[in-house]
Amino acid sequence: MESNHTYKLSVIIVNYNVEYFVDQCLDSVKKAIKQLPVEVIVIDNASMDGSVEVLKNKHSNCTLIFNEKNVGFSKANNQGIECAKGEYILLLNPDTIVEESTFEKVIAFMDAHPNAGGLGVRMIDGRGTFLPESKRGLPTPMVAFYKIFGLSTILPKSKRFGHYHLGHLPENETNKIDVLSGAFMLMRKKALDTVGMLDETFFMYGEDIDLSYRIQKGGYDNYYFPETSIVHYKGESTKKSSVNYVFVFYRAMIIFAKKHFSGNNAWLFSFLINLAIYFRAFIAITGRMIQRFTLPAIDSAFIVSGLFALTAYWERVDIEFPEELIRYSIPIYGLTWVGIVFFNGGYDKPIKLFKYAKGTVIATALLLIAYAVLPKSLQFSRLFIFIGAAWVLTYYLLSRLLLHFTIGGKHTLRSSEKKSFTIIGNQAEVERTKELLVQTQDNLGSSTHYSSIDHLLEATPNSNEIIFCSGSLTYEEIIKAMGAKALQSLDFKIAPQNASHLIGSNSIDTAGELYILNINTLVSDENKRKKRLFDLLIATGLLLTAPVGIFFFKNKSTYLKNMVHILRGKRSFIGFSKELSMKDVRLPRIKQGIIAPEDPFQYADQAVKQKLNLLYARDYSMRKDFSIVRKSWQKLDC
Repeated sequence: MESNHTYKLSVIIVNYNVEYFVDQCLDSVKKAIKQLPVEVIVIDNASMDGSVEVLKNKHSNCTLIFNEKNVGFSKANNQGIECAKGEYILLLNPDTIVEESTFEKVIAFMDAHPNAGGLGVRMIDGRGTFLPESKRGLPTPMVAFYKIFGLSTILPKSKRFGHYHLGHLPENETNKIDVLSGAFMLMRKKALDTVGMLDETFFMYGEDIDLSYRIQKGGYDNYYFPETSIVHYKGESTKKSSVNYVFVFYRAMIIFAKKHFSGNNAWLFSFLINLAIYFRAFIAITGRMIQRFTLPAIDSAFIVSGLFALTAYWERVDIEFPEELIRYSIPIYGLTWVGIVFFNGGYDKPIKLFKYAKGTVIATALLLIAYAVLPKSLQFSRLFIFIGAAWVLTYYLLSRLLLHFTIGGKHTLRSSEKKSFTIIGNQAEVERTKELLVQTQDNLGSSTHYSSIDHLLEATPNSNEIIFCSGSLTYEEIIKAMGAKALQSLDFKIAPQNASHLIGSNSIDTAGELYILNINTLVSDENKRKKRLFDLLIATGLLLTAPVGIFFFKNKSTYLKNMVHILRGKRSFIGFSKELSMKDVRLPRIKQGIIAPEDPFQYADQAVKQKLNLLYARDYSMRKDFSIVRKSWQKLDC
C-alpha cells in the first residue's frame, strides 16, 4: 500500500508573519531534499509582513496555499496533510533550519522501524543550547503538577519529577518517547490514516501532544532520534514569556485533559492547569513590575528623603515652610523629577547620564511653570526648586556611578562599547557581510573572519557574535558549530546568500533579530513611550472636545471609534501605509495608523511616499506626530 505513494516524504510548513525565517527554512529544506522524492507544501495563514511576496517570488516550485484568514496551526496543517502524497508526513515550523542529511537519516530510521508512527529530532535554539522539549513525556496530572510548580526544574534528571522533558533519558541516545514536538513532527502516513489528523479544537499549542498520544493509542511508537539536529529559533510567532502565551498554552492542556482523561483525573488536571494559569500570570506580571519599577521606587525614596532633609536644614537657619505644603509638595516634586526622567529614557539600558540630566532639566522647568501659576498663598520658594534639582542631579550621578562599579552588567555606563564580530565564509561572502554590518551597526567594532568551520572550532574567537555565511557553508556545519560553541556566551547570526539582512535569535524568549537598515529609532523604548503618550493626550483632548469638534467630520461614528481605538491601544494616530509596510522590509512593525506620514503631501509619488515613511521611522519625534496630525486632521474619520 505504501509503495503507491507519489513521494517518499511530504514536508508541510505553516507560515504566519515570519517571512525571513520561512525563507531561510525553505532554503535549508531544499538543500536537504537532494535526490529524494520529496514534496514541499507551504500554507500561509494570512501573513501581513511580506511573506506572500517572498513565497511567490522565491519558492514558487513549492505547493503554495494562501489562506484569507489565520485559521490556526492545526487546520492549516490539515490542509497540507489532505493534499500530501508522501509515505511520510513532516510538520515543520517555519522558524527552523534542518541539516542537509536530516531527511535521509529520518527516512532511513522510519524504514528500518515499521512500528514507528512518529519521530522527533534533537533541537537547539538560536544560541546553540539543547531544547529539552525535543523529548517529552505524557502530561498526566502529576507530571503537569511537577512542571507547573517547578519540581521538574529543580530535579530535571529525575525519572519521576523530570518526566515532562524525560530528563533521565540521555540527550544523544535514541529512545521511545511519548510526545513529539510540533516544530519537527515526522509521522507515517499510514498511522495518520489510522488515528486521524490534527484536532482543530486546538488553535495553537497542545495539538502535537494530542496527536502523539493518539499515535501511541493506535498501536505505534514515537521515537526521539538525535542522529540529526535542527535549529528551532522558537518564539517568532508568539513570545513564550508573555502572559498571553501562558493562557493559550495551558488552556490547550485543559482541552487535552477533557478529551483523554476521565472522571477525577480530568477534573484534577483541569484544576491544576487553571491554578497554573493564574499562578504563572501573577508571577510574570509581578516579575515585570518588580524589574521595571524597583529602581525608580528606590530613587524616589532617596530623592524625596533628600528633599525633606533640605527643608529640615533650612528650618534650622530660620527659613520656615508651611507644614501642609511640605507634606504634599515635596513628594510631588520628587515624583515629578523621577517620572520625567523615566519617561525620557533614563531607566532604559544601557545607562546614559545625559538622559538623567535632560529629564531633570525638563522636570525642573515644568515645576517652575506650575509654581508660577499657583496662588501666592501656595508659593513658598523658587530657590528650593533649584536646590532640589541640584540634589536630584547629584543623586543620579553618584548612584549610577555606584551601580556601575558595584553591579555593572546592564547598569554599566559604557554605553558606547563596540560590538565585535567573527565571520565564517569565503572571501566574497565575508566582504558582503562586512558591508551589511557597516550599513546597519552604529557601534561596529573589530571583525575577524575564518574561511572554514574547522578554523572556528580550533580557535577561541575574541568577539561578541559569530556570523555564518550560508552561501559558502553547509547548514550541518553551522548547526554543529553552534552546538560546540553554545557554552561560550556567544550570539549567532546567519547571513543568507544574496540577502540584505542577517537573521538569528539570541534566546528562546526573544523574537529573531534582523540586521537591516538602521532606521528603528521609532521603536526604541523611549520613543514608544513618547508615541503612546502623544496618542493618549491628543485622543483624550479630542474626545473631551467632541461635542463641538465632531461637527467638522462627515463620518462622525468612525471618528469617535478611531479615538476609542487609540485610547485602548489598538491603533495610533500615525502609522505606515499598509501597502508600504508590507513591501518595504526596512520599516519597523508598529500599530496601524489612522494617518500615514505621506498624507500631508497629496501628490507624492511612490518613491516620495517611501522616503517619507523611512524618514518618519528614522527621525521620529512627538513634534513630527503633531505636525502630521495638524496638516491631515480631516482624515481622522477615515
